[in-house]
Amino acid sequence: MKKAILGLAFVATVLVSCDDKAKKEAENKVDSTTTAVEQTIDSATIKAEGEVDSAKAKIEAEANKAVEAGKNAATKAVDAGANAVKEEIKK
Repeated sequence: MKKAILGLAFVATVLVSCDDKAKKEAENKVDSTTTAVEQTIDSATIKAEGEVDSAKAKIEAEANKAVEAGKNAATKAVDAGANAVKEEIKK
């Protein structure tokens, strides 16, 4: 009888111990997966920020080119108008 009770106690201990091991393994897997997902998100965020900065720099460069082109065109138009007025005054 003692042996049977001790045997059942041993089996119960093993079952509880295995259950704890399974829980710990599951927790470890969840933790490692969470860490991997966080690293992936961080990596994607850094990459996206780089792409945004690159696009912003390109847009600013294009805007500066457009402003400069508009400035040059306006200057030429004003100069042409001034020359036309000077010619009219000479006549």
